[in-house]
Amino acid sequence: MPTRIPVGILGATGVVGQRFVQLLENHPWFAVAWLAASDRSEGRPYKEAARWRMKTPIPAPVAEMTVSPAKPEAAPRVIFAALDASIAAELEPRFADAGHVVVTNSSALRMRSDVPLVIPEVNPGHIKMLECQAWRHKSNGFVVTNPNCSTIGLVMALAPLQQFGIETVVAVTMQAVSGAGYPGVPSLDILGNVIPYIPKEEEKMEEETLKLLGRLDGSKFIPAAFAMSAHCNRVAVEDGHTESVSIELKKKPATAEIIAAWNEFRSEPQELNLPSAPAQPVRYLESADRPQPRLDVDAGNGMTASVGRLRPCSVLDWKFTVLSHNTIRGAAGAAILNAELLKVRGYFD
Repeated sequence: MPTRIPVGILGATGVVGQRFVQLLENHPWFAVAWLAASDRSEGRPYKEAARWRMKTPIPAPVAEMTVSPAKPEAAPRVIFAALDASIAAELEPRFADAGHVVVTNSSALRMRSDVPLVIPEVNPGHIKMLECQAWRHKSNGFVVTNPNCSTIGLVMALAPLQQFGIETVVAVTMQAVSGAGYPGVPSLDILGNVIPYIPKEEEKMEEETLKLLGRLDGSKFIPAAFAMSAHCNRVAVEDGHTESVSIELKKKPATAEIIAAWNEFRSEPQELNLPSAPAQPVRYLESADRPQPRLDVDAGNGMTASVGRLRPCSVLDWKFTVLSHNTIRGAAGAAILNAELLKVRGYFD
């Protein structure tokens, strides 16, 4: 692609906004051209407005950019959004109404009946729902969302098992502190501790999982029919959400069949060789004590879900552990992969 597409970032100074900046630095298709954040950051150089938390330096061109007002008038057409839900509920429709493509990590519009909630390896066909959005018919703008950071790792592990018929899922999460943003959870609350409550997290996991693994029937989403229960906990881990999952299946596959389903899972992003797509979206680790955040969170440049500890469950059929990077595969990387899929399907034309 001879010329990169200019993109903007809404919520550019937060942890996920910074992750967008980091991941887009050398992206072959997209180039950061516009940054917006809260009023207190407006008019300041990005390097001063953002308290940089990434492990790599701020890209030099972005560091000197002036943070713009969060208004659609001067923004590029393609916008990545990393906003709090309350702010996103107001701003994202405003940008879509003005003709912008809004590819968002925010939760505000995920469960709207006309908004696709997409993991490109799992349900790329749901993008067709864009044709039902009023914004698209009015101004050629639209909104596409990616799931919650805890949902996406779970669904990556569940999608290859749909061939066996999923009947019941119970998931217990151990979620990294980076999922709470910055400054996030106070150190005296989280060190040496587990916090067994993350506001609205369990509801998001349960609702989003069924939407993602459901089907699109014309202009209507039909959620998956299996039972789903989530228990969400915050733990003292920097990056990486770990989930202990028990599952009941209609068919009774052997251990080797389940592991093969994970390791052989490929989908449209791999077929299209999208820049952010991992060669292996799900991998199974044979070691009895894996996956672990410290060892496995960066698999596939943070875009691969690592699964391990598959064993029989005495209540349901099987149980296993899944790990995914919450601010890459679970946030900014997921949105960028969605944008890549939109691009090759012609939605940016």
